[in-house]
Amino acid sequence: MNMKKRAFCFSLAASALLISSVVHAQDALDDILKRKVIKVAVQTDSAPYGYVGTDLKPIGLDVDMANYIGKKLGVGVELVVVVSSSRIPALQTKKADLVIATLGKNPEREKVIDFTSAYSPFFQAVFGPKNISVKSFGDLAGKTVGVTRGAMEDQELGKVAPASTETKRFEDFNATIAAFVAGQVQFIALGASVAGNMMTKNPSVSSEFKLLLKDSPNFIGVAKGEDKLRLKINEIVAAAKASGDLDAMCRKWLGRPLGDLPL
Repeated sequence: MNMKKRAFCFSLAASALLISSVVHAQDALDDILKRKVIKVAVQTDSAPYGYVGTDLKPIGLDVDMANYIGKKLGVGVELVVVVSSSRIPALQTKKADLVIATLGKNPEREKVIDFTSAYSPFFQAVFGPKNISVKSFGDLAGKTVGVTRGAMEDQELGKVAPASTETKRFEDFNATIAAFVAGQVQFIALGASVAGNMMTKNPSVSSEFKLLLKDSPNFIGVAKGEDKLRLKINEIVAAAKASGDLDAMCRKWLGRPLGDLPL
């Protein structure tokens, strides 16, 4: 009887501990609403998603998204500046409630954090001068396009560019960008954040998004098990898609429409 009683008590204690941990894991949204501030991790080295403006404050699509969520929740926003390698640790150590920092979703990351539905496109694309009209890949016939050797843009461009397109390969992104800025190539194929940095640092080149090569959307990171917060953010994202607010952000910062994003 004593053994049975002990086993029962142990089972009861274990159940209480499990329930306690589940309740604790759902505290984030309540804590945010109680303190009236949401802490959002953003990057400042990935224009146009997140970078430092002339007033030395973070700006960009991700920063706008953070402020948008804060407004919809009715709370203030505290931006926590991170780098790529510290995005997930910021969630795990509770330095941030959300990560909005060009975060892609993959199986390895899904083991340690949760993700909302996608909120913005991240993409590889062809960029070029505003005064040269390009509406399709066929328009690249006879044109020169700079790419970084072996990068995803190199691979994707090879699948769609006409045979007469002259693809010039360079050894790194800096060399590729330098060639474009110097006029050695007419167009350039880059990832969105690299292109954003290029356009921010070289406004005189007057370049813009031309053609999409590949989409790999961004998601918002949430601490593992914080389902109440994740579902609330999904509601906000879904409403922003339906209202056109997210599309407006993408047109403002990326120069392209929102497009179709996965849930």
